[in-house]
Amino acid sequence: MTSPSTLPIEARLDAIREALAAHNRAVLVAEPGAGKTTRVPLALLDEPWCRDERRGGRLLLLEPRRVAARLAAGFMAETLGEPVGETVGYRMRGESRVGPATRLEVVTQGVLTRMLQDDPMLEGVAGILFDEFHERSLEADLGLALALDAQEGLRDDLRLLVMSATLDVDSLLETLGEATPVIDCPGRTFPVETRYRSLTSRDEAASQQARAVIGALEAGEGDALVILPGVGEIRRLARELAGRRPDLAIMELHGRLPLETQRRALRPDPAGRRRVVLATAIAESSVTVDGVRIVVDAGQERVPVFQPRSGLTRLETRRVNRASADQRRGRAGRQGPGVCVRLWAEEQPLMPHGEPEIRQADLAPLAFELARWGITDPNQLAWVTPPPAAALAAGRDLLRRLGVLDEAFHLTALGRACSRWPTHPRLAVMLERAVALDAQPLACALVALLEGRDLEGEKDLERALEARLADGRAHRQWQQDARRLAQVGGCRLAVANLAPLGALLALAYPERVAQRTAHQVGPGRFRLAGGGLATLPEDHPLAHAELLVAAELDGQASGARIFRAVALAPDRLEALYPETREWRASLEWSEEQGRLIGEQVRGLGAVVLERRPLQALPPEAVRQALLAALRRRGRLAFDEAAEQLLGRVTLLRRELGDDWPDWSLEALLASLDDWLGPHLDGITRLEAVDKLPLGRILLDGLDWSLRARLDELAPERLAVPSGSHIRLDYGPCRHGGEPVLAVKLQEVFGWRATPRIAGGRVPVLLHLLSPARRPLQVTRDLESFWANGYPEVRKDLRGRYPKHPWPEDPLTAEATARTKPRF
Repeated sequence: MTSPSTLPIEARLDAIREALAAHNRAVLVAEPGAGKTTRVPLALLDEPWCRDERRGGRLLLLEPRRVAARLAAGFMAETLGEPVGETVGYRMRGESRVGPATRLEVVTQGVLTRMLQDDPMLEGVAGILFDEFHERSLEADLGLALALDAQEGLRDDLRLLVMSATLDVDSLLETLGEATPVIDCPGRTFPVETRYRSLTSRDEAASQQARAVIGALEAGEGDALVILPGVGEIRRLARELAGRRPDLAIMELHGRLPLETQRRALRPDPAGRRRVVLATAIAESSVTVDGVRIVVDAGQERVPVFQPRSGLTRLETRRVNRASADQRRGRAGRQGPGVCVRLWAEEQPLMPHGEPEIRQADLAPLAFELARWGITDPNQLAWVTPPPAAALAAGRDLLRRLGVLDEAFHLTALGRACSRWPTHPRLAVMLERAVALDAQPLACALVALLEGRDLEGEKDLERALEARLADGRAHRQWQQDARRLAQVGGCRLAVANLAPLGALLALAYPERVAQRTAHQVGPGRFRLAGGGLATLPEDHPLAHAELLVAAELDGQASGARIFRAVALAPDRLEALYPETREWRASLEWSEEQGRLIGEQVRGLGAVVLERRPLQALPPEAVRQALLAALRRRGRLAFDEAAEQLLGRVTLLRRELGDDWPDWSLEALLASLDDWLGPHLDGITRLEAVDKLPLGRILLDGLDWSLRARLDELAPERLAVPSGSHIRLDYGPCRHGGEPVLAVKLQEVFGWRATPRIAGGRVPVLLHLLSPARRPLQVTRDLESFWANGYPEVRKDLRGRYPKHPWPEDPLTAEATARTKPRF
C-alpha cells in the first residue's frame, strides 16, 4: 500500500478542517487517486466539533457499495494498526463490525436512512461524510435530503461533507446553499495511453475480450484490471482466460464474494504472477487495486430501470457514460504510466454523465421513507434532483394497494408495523401479514431467498427453498439473512411446510397474480392482475396452472417473461383479498366488435375468478371504459380548428408560463376524466366520441380570464398592410415551433419589421408567396429580407408576373391583394 503521507489530499486537509470548523456543510471535489475516502475521515476525528462529549463524537462515512465499505474500513483500521471494529468499523444490512470504542463507522447508504428514521437527532453522531456522491444513488439522494432536514430543524451542529471525484458543483450548491465552502483537490495520476479495440458480432464477446487482455499484457507492464457489467460476464471471461493463459493469477472482484477474497484481489499475487482482476463497476471508484497499470474497459454498465406504467423494474445493460469511462481510464495511472484499452470504436458517442438513480428507479421505497419521515409533499425537502412525479405516484399507488399508506399518503397501522423490517415495503408487508397465515418463519426464509445473490440459474423457488432449508450450512449467507429476519420477527427459523408459499408471494406482489388466458391460445400465457400479459415456456411445469404469482419478471411492459413463479389456489386468493368476493361491473372495449362488452365479475384486478352477464350498462362504468379505450389508443380525433386551438394554447404556455393549461396529448389523455368525461353521457362507441367537438369542449373549459386574452395574445388571423386578415397556422407550435403566416409578397409592402405575437415575445415565421402562391422566401427577419433578398426576387419574377407590382422600394409601395395597384 502507498504511504498516506504521499497522497495529494494531505495538502488539503487543513482547508477541510477550517471549512467544517466554520460551517456545518462543505463540498470536497477530489480527483481519483487523491485519497479522500481513507484520509479525510481519520483527519476529522480529532476536530473539536467531533469530540463534543454531548454528541459522542462519532463520524459516519457513507459508501455506495458494500464491497467499498468493507475495504475502506479495513484499510483505515490497518492504517491505525487496529483490527476492524475498534476505532474504525463498518455497518451494513445484515452485517456489522463495530464496538464500544468505534468512532468512525463506514456504512452503506440504506443504513443512514434507517438511523435517521429511528433517531432524527442522530445522537452520538457529529458528522456525516457522503463519499462518491457523483454516483447519485437513490439512497444517497434520500439520505442527504433527510440529513439536511434534520440539520435545519434539529441539529444545526451536525456536519455534512459531500465528497466526490466529479460533481456538478453548481447544482449541489443550489441545494446546500451558495455559501457552502468548496474544496478542490487534484489527484495523483500518471500519463495513460488510450487505445480503442471494438468488438465484432462474428465471435463470442468473452473470446474477443480475452484476446484484448492478453494483447495488452504482452505489450505493457503491470497487472490488468478488466471492468465488466456483471458477474455473468466476469465468470465467462475468467474461464476463457484460464484456458488460454494458466500462468496468470485471475481474480474476481464483485459484491458476492467474501471480504477476504475481495481484499486479496486488491493486493499483488503472493506467488509473483501477473494478475488479471475481473471487476464490476465497483472498481470504478472508492477502491484502488494495487499494481494495476492496464485497464481494459468493456464500456458497459448494468443499471435497474423502473417503468412506472408497468410497475416493473428491468435491468438494462447500457453504454457507460463519458464521466465513468474517464474514471475507469484513470485507474491505469494511479501508480505509474499506464494503458487503457477501450473495447469500443473511438467514434462511438457517449453520454456526458449518468442519470441520477432517482429518475429511473422504483420509488415505492422512497415513498415509504417519506411517509415515515412525516412528509406528504416531497417539495418540503431539499433535493439535488427531485423525485419524478409519475414514478413517485406509481410507488404511492403500490403502497396504497398493499395497505401501507392511506389516501393522504400517511402510514397506516400496517405501514407503521412494516417499519421494523429492513427490506422493500412489498416484502415487509409479506413478513408482517405472514403472522395471520402462521407462516412467518417461511416468510423470513423466502425473503432471504428473494433478496439473496445466489439464485442465479435456479428457476424453481420451491426447490431452491427446500435445498436451503435442508442444508443451511451450504448456503451460509441465506441462512444468516433468514435468521436475522426471524430475530426481528421474534420467531424461530423452523419451517413445517411450503404450502403457504403462493399466498405469501401474493401478499407482496398482488399485481403479479396471474391467470392463464383462454385455453385456445395455448399454455404458458397469463394475464397479470395489474393488466399486462406475461408468458412462461410451454413446457414449464406451471404453464398449465390456472393461477400463479410471478416473483420475477423481465420488466417488459407487455409480454413480460416470467422467470420465477409459484402456483396459487383461488381460495387462497379469496382469503387474502376479501374484495375478490364482491361483484363489480366490468366493461371492456372490443376492437373486433367495435363496441363495449359488459359483464359482472369478481376477482383481483384483471384476474377474474368468476363472471356472469350484466343486465344493464352502468353509465359511469361505460364512461370509464370509453376513457380507458381512448388512453390505450393513444390519440384523439382533433379537427383542424381544434389543432389550431391546441397550438395557440401550447405557444402561450411555453412563452407565458403555467397559468396556461398543458394541452399536450400526454396531458390531455391523462386528464380525460376531467375535461371529456362529462360529455360522454349516452355514448357507447368510440366513433361517436371522435365526432364530438373536442376543440369547443376544451375552449369552453378554459378559465374565463385566459379565454379573454387568447385572441389578443394568439390571434387566429393577422391583419396585413393590404387590408386582408390572413389565418395564422399554429400547427408547428405544438412541436416547439413558431406560428406561420403564409402571405403573398405584394400584400406586405410597407411592413418594415416581422410581426410578433404573445405580447411581442414571439416572431411570426413568414412564408412569403409568389402571385401563384408558391413559396419565395421563409423568414423571421423581414427587415433583412427587404434589404438582401427582395432585390433578387424582384429581378427573377417581375418578368414572369408583369401584371403584379414589383416596386424598387417595397417599403414605400402600396400593399395590394390585386393584380395591379389602383390609381
